Amino acid sequence: MSDVNAVTVPPNRPWAFVWHYIRLYPCWYWAITVLQIGAALFATLMPYAIGRITGAVSEGAWAHTDLVQASLPALGLLFGLAVAQMLCARGATLCMIMVRPQQKIRIIRELFAYLQRHSARYFGEHFAGSLAHRIGEGSIGLLEITWALVVEMLPILVVLLTSLALLTVASPWLGLGLLVWIVAYTLLAFLLSRKAQGFAAEHAKARSVTTGKIVDAVSNLSSIRLFARQDFELDYLTSYQNREKQAAQRSFFYQEKIRLLQDSLSIVLRVGLVALALFLWHGGQIDVGQFAMVATLGLMIVAQCSFLSMQFMHFFEYIGNIENSLDTLLPPHEMPDRASALPAHIHKGSIQFRDVGFAYSPDKPIFQHFNLNIRPGQRVGIVGLSGSGKSTLLNLLLRSYDPQTGKVEIDGTDVKEMTQQSLHSQIGLIPQEPGLFHRSLRENIGYGDVKANEAQIVEAARRAHAHEFILNMQDGYDALIGERGVKLSGGQRQRIAIARALLKNAPILVLDEATASLDSETESLIQNSLDDIMADKTVLVVAHRLSTIAHLDRIVVMEKGLIVEDGSHHQLLELKGLYYRLWQHQSDGSLSEADKLNHDLMVT
Repeated sequence: MSDVNAVTVPPNRPWAFVWHYIRLYPCWYWAITVLQIGAALFATLMPYAIGRITGAVSEGAWAHTDLVQASLPALGLLFGLAVAQMLCARGATLCMIMVRPQQKIRIIRELFAYLQRHSARYFGEHFAGSLAHRIGEGSIGLLEITWALVVEMLPILVVLLTSLALLTVASPWLGLGLLVWIVAYTLLAFLLSRKAQGFAAEHAKARSVTTGKIVDAVSNLSSIRLFARQDFELDYLTSYQNREKQAAQRSFFYQEKIRLLQDSLSIVLRVGLVALALFLWHGGQIDVGQFAMVATLGLMIVAQCSFLSMQFMHFFEYIGNIENSLDTLLPPHEMPDRASALPAHIHKGSIQFRDVGFAYSPDKPIFQHFNLNIRPGQRVGIVGLSGSGKSTLLNLLLRSYDPQTGKVEIDGTDVKEMTQQSLHSQIGLIPQEPGLFHRSLRENIGYGDVKANEAQIVEAARRAHAHEFILNMQDGYDALIGERGVKLSGGQRQRIAIARALLKNAPILVLDEATASLDSETESLIQNSLDDIMADKTVLVVAHRLSTIAHLDRIVVMEKGLIVEDGSHHQLLELKGLYYRLWQHQSDGSLSEADKLNHDLMVT
């Protein structure tokens, strides 16, 4: 089992993040860099070869000789440069094909591994779809930045420097003119693109929010249909789409202004270089071949610089996307494992809450000096009206939250001294809404023990009374059950959850309203499975329906964060206190808001 301490913590700033994932593949990136420099260098030298051919033709040097023999060196140079450029470019692309998928897998894996360790509070504050989008955005942004730097911008730099050298050799005036233009153009493109980053970041943020809203709506389509709110949801989504549209238009219009200005500067270079070269040729300072080289290089430089301005804008957009992703995904973990935490080894399963104080917000304390001791192998029901602290008690046991004061101990060890992953491996949980995956029934049951074989999975399904309905499905154990198990009934989902818990076979079992949403017949069937799964375990059962916990060893009655009664079902009835009154007021065996109202009236 991999330990949480082994999780890689990626750098949380964009440049450090990019460099981190580049230096993990040094050989590949050195090869790509060298090949890209070679490809750009050979491409830039082609106008030199064309200039030699043009000069020889214009001067009539080959007019009275064997044309093939005379032109062969110049043509060979042109051919060699073209072939070398092609081989270098394709070699660099091949290297990228090899390294980029590996890089993407690693980035997504490490971001997802870090994301999994965030607290319950963190996930309550973020859309699941938005988090998934941020992971994809971060990985794609890094790959696009490395592509822009090594494959796009580096060759442009080589072209500009090589062109500068060739023009300076032809005439220092040409070199100086090009140098002034390059500096002015690059500085302007950089500054304007930096400003464009803010608009691009706003667009990315608006796009992410829209995606989150769509995912939220899709995951609640059944509610949308039941409340006949299709038109309302369309209007609701449209309001966010309009914000995204406005952000997109601000970003795109600004980019278009940049392109207009840069196109104007490109015209200045194109005409200016040719005019200066024509003036120098007329003064006898350059020959026809050099004039042709200048004209050809001018066109190449303009094309490259136009591409450079686009790369600057994309580059800052990708940096902004990465920054948004890292800000969302990589804040410090709210509840990291302690450096001294060790893997949990739970043998007996005793649970003790020692003088626990806890509040979700400082002004609303849930527990103050709360104490509860559960013996190994004891089956305990937790009952109380809404807001009494039942779910909070389970959250503290599972370390979804940590108490502000006091301790939660298992077998005498503070749960904070256990690694969270090992703690969770020792506790089986069956919630009211089982977290099922859009995978096969076999995979969902096998999630309790990923090493379980087919026979063990089938046996767990039999014990959970799920085997029969699984065989009646078209694809049996290979049937896909839809997102969150929507293709199954509530009772079927719970039986799959029970089968999964049976496979896990953890020494502590927690049931959180596991039968609250089931009809009486289905509950009776599942209760037999639950009695089976409870054998030889320490069990906590939270329930509104008191009939489901009446047979347990012990029932703890909670009210406003306090234990007000504690004993067996018969002992609590004999007390004729809160539990007795709740039992008497149940018409269907479950607590309701009406019970709460009646209880409040009786207390006053």
